[in-house]
Amino acid sequence: MQLSEWQEIFRLPLTDLWPLLAQASRQREARCGRNISLCVIINAKSGHCPQDCAFCAQSRRSTAPIQKYPLLPQEQMVAAAQAAAAQGAARFSIVTSGRGVMSRQEQETILATVEAIRRTTPLKVCVSLGIVTPEFLQALAAAGVYRYHHNVETAASFFPQIATAHSYAERLATIRQAKEAGLAVCVGGIFGLGESVAQRYEMAQTLRDLEVDSIPLNFLQPIPGTPLAAQQPLEPLQALQIILAFRLFFPNQRLIIAGGRVGTLRSLAPLMFAAGADALMTGDYLTTKGQLPAQDLQMLQDLGLQAVPEEI
Repeated sequence: MQLSEWQEIFRLPLTDLWPLLAQASRQREARCGRNISLCVIINAKSGHCPQDCAFCAQSRRSTAPIQKYPLLPQEQMVAAAQAAAAQGAARFSIVTSGRGVMSRQEQETILATVEAIRRTTPLKVCVSLGIVTPEFLQALAAAGVYRYHHNVETAASFFPQIATAHSYAERLATIRQAKEAGLAVCVGGIFGLGESVAQRYEMAQTLRDLEVDSIPLNFLQPIPGTPLAAQQPLEPLQALQIILAFRLFFPNQRLIIAGGRVGTLRSLAPLMFAAGADALMTGDYLTTKGQLPAQDLQMLQDLGLQAVPEEI
């Protein structure tokens, strides 16, 4: 897909998108039939982050009144994973705030937690632990971690307007090191930050160059107390166009619709599957509320789709 074709998608009204939606839906069905994969995350370490990401309630620039706590104990994380499995999730991700998990004690707790979840549930375990060392990535792979999640957040050309405490190059290096350690990588971003349509295309090209395995698509939910609190959220049609553009650009990658989907897509939410989405993050997000797994399961049932208990 060329930039001109990408831009055309964002110029079309909903009524003119139907042929492209049909194409995207066929691509999704060819890949996974009527099956949709669900993932659940846990905010395993919240707040006190020295980074300055403009959208994040946990960053040093935020005054949002959120819960702040150190790394949760292993027992609490395992219990959350078991609950996620009972609710139909295929994957469970341990997410921590901060630049990256460097404490040896925290690393050992996370490795032990991964092993315990794998012993007691059928879940595939993912982690989102920031910028870490190649040695820790190798240890995560040995412990049985399935995917390392590390978003690029946006295009390289727009990134300095979103974060300055670390570089885009550092993010890319971590993703490449995770792949070298034998981990699958889950890499996407957040939309509605103020980026242009061309910068969304630039980000898509970066993900293609990285040969990522799955792509989470998040939509900004402006949080009071963050630098982007006054940013105008995307309209439902704009979010749908983003999903469609990514499916047509990435016919073989999993597209996970994640943070901000409920408030952004609103009444167009069921059309995300027609646009090519084949996975959902269900339940709550890091500092914001999501949709209950029971509600997502009901939506899938109403659409004639089904949640699958394992990766497809």
